[in-house]
Amino acid sequence: MKGRSTLNKALIHVILILVSITMIVPFGWMVLTSFKTVTESTSVNPFTIFPAHWITSNFSEVIKNMDFIHLYINTLLLIVGRVFFAVITSTIAGYALARLEFPGKTLCFGLVLFQMMVPSQIFIIPQYLMVSKMGMLDTIFALVFPGLVSAFGTFLLRQAFMSLPRDLEEAARIDGCNIGQTFLLIMMPLVRSGMIALGIFTAVFAYKDLMWPMIVNKNVMPLSAALAKMQGQYTNNYPQLMAASLLACVPMIVLYLIFQKQFVEGIATSGGKL
Repeated sequence: MKGRSTLNKALIHVILILVSITMIVPFGWMVLTSFKTVTESTSVNPFTIFPAHWITSNFSEVIKNMDFIHLYINTLLLIVGRVFFAVITSTIAGYALARLEFPGKTLCFGLVLFQMMVPSQIFIIPQYLMVSKMGMLDTIFALVFPGLVSAFGTFLLRQAFMSLPRDLEEAARIDGCNIGQTFLLIMMPLVRSGMIALGIFTAVFAYKDLMWPMIVNKNVMPLSAALAKMQGQYTNNYPQLMAASLLACVPMIVLYLIFQKQFVEGIATSGGKL
């Protein structure tokens, strides 16, 4: 039995190593390509893996032509805005749907589920018309607008609130707390892990959002839209594209290193996958 257990552990480790290599190879290819010339990056020679001469001009050209400082700021404002509003509105709506009784509660929850089931692309035209009527095209608000509310976040926080015992609310009511005090002081701190998970999901989804920023904004663009505009119709400068992609990864890598503990805790608690 001991030998079989050792074999199983070895097999699991081999599988994990192979999966890790499969995930790391594209990132490694991006890093290596960012230091190559255009000729090397398009070479059909399968053994041209490392650049013959490591050049850094790709990074300087990208930084000079794309104004990465503003792209970083726009992306940061996009992420912070969507995370803030999604967490606030989803926490309030989730508590109402989980704990309060009011007319139309079932209908409201059904609408939340309906929005989760249909493709998000069908909301693009109504959302664009709303932003256009408000005169907010090509602004940071236009980027944040689709994330003001989150059906997924409402459902996630509703499930988190439903897992809490009713005794907590009854004890708070006996102590003289009203609904607002019960929500803010008793219930909301207990779903902190769910709020962290929602913040993580929202940040990742906002960071990689591509279609909406390219539709509503021409000048105020986040990193994803700016990278998409680097691709030509017939030719691509792959070294500069990979250099820009590597620079675009820096914010998320830094955020992960800073909030690594909260990231793992949130994903593990929610039981979800990115």
